[in-house]
Amino acid sequence: MSSGQESVFPEYETDTSQTSKLLRKFKETPFVPIGMAGFAMVVGYGLYRLKHRGDMKMSLHLIHMRVAAQGFVVGAITCGVLYSMFREYVMKPKE
Repeated sequence: MSSGQESVFPEYETDTSQTSKLLRKFKETPFVPIGMAGFAMVVGYGLYRLKHRGDMKMSLHLIHMRVAAQGFVVGAITCGVLYSMFREYVMKPKE
């Protein structure tokens, strides 16, 4: 590219660090990392409980953990949609 031409994607060519990009994304959509963290916590708890499940069958334990992880992610997505709607329609300044 010559120096006289304008960039096609200027937001991708700025000299920002990966951390600043990640923080900006977290500010734009805060419930995505919450959902991911909750999913990781449910998986970690499931792995911990796997050792102490007693006489529960493995398949039943895995089904319970899958439902719990999916429920947390769906709840986080729902909260994110409600938050976005609130921010767009209630907090938006009147034009």
